[in-house]
Amino acid sequence: MSEAIRLEIYRYDPEGGGEPGTQVYEVPVFKPGMKLLDALNYIKWNLDGTLTYRRSCGEGVCGSDGMNINGVNGLACITDVAGLKQPIRVFPLPNMPVIRDLVVDTTHFFEQYRSIKPWIHSASPVPEHERLQSPGERAELDGMYECVLCACCTTSCPSWWWNGNRFLGPAVLLQADRWIRDSRDEAAGERLDELEDAFKLYRCHQIMNCMQACPKGLNPTAAINHIKRTLLSRKS
Repeated sequence: MSEAIRLEIYRYDPEGGGEPGTQVYEVPVFKPGMKLLDALNYIKWNLDGTLTYRRSCGEGVCGSDGMNINGVNGLACITDVAGLKQPIRVFPLPNMPVIRDLVVDTTHFFEQYRSIKPWIHSASPVPEHERLQSPGERAELDGMYECVLCACCTTSCPSWWWNGNRFLGPAVLLQADRWIRDSRDEAAGERLDELEDAFKLYRCHQIMNCMQACPKGLNPTAAINHIKRTLLSRKS
């Protein structure tokens, strides 16, 4: 008999009128390097077609399958089942409304993302070809452009849990810093003006859960600190 793993998965169907709960499944380890997403797919395709979760690329690029895995946020598609304490407890991302099972409502998260206007703002004439950067200018964006907006960092942040209606959260502030640093953008001053707010930016208390939760190994705390230092330097 092949090795098997046990998963305890959060189940909730608001339309069905039932109470939230968990359900335990047993899944065979059917290939080397098996990921949590493989286990979820096995359950859905072979055991229980009602299990609901998001997935897309399966390679840690789209950010669709963010969830809480044994108490830590992560992407199911790049989380090895080997070594995880069993039963593997799989829950939705914290502090987001649950639509069904492991699917959360990310509307507010992406509204906050849109609020920072995440595109190039430039009054200069549009060049005939691309807007050029030096290798050094391009390197300034390393550690920020890789963000896949999975919300693992933001939903691990207690400050966002408490003040998410006004505090932008780690992922959005990381992206804000990405555009502030971009040499092709000509609206850094306006971007900083928008962020200079007691709640939008300064609710970060350096807990650093965000850095630990990021599946891409990014450091939103460092980006937030850079924004704060840049604002301070404008006043000196």
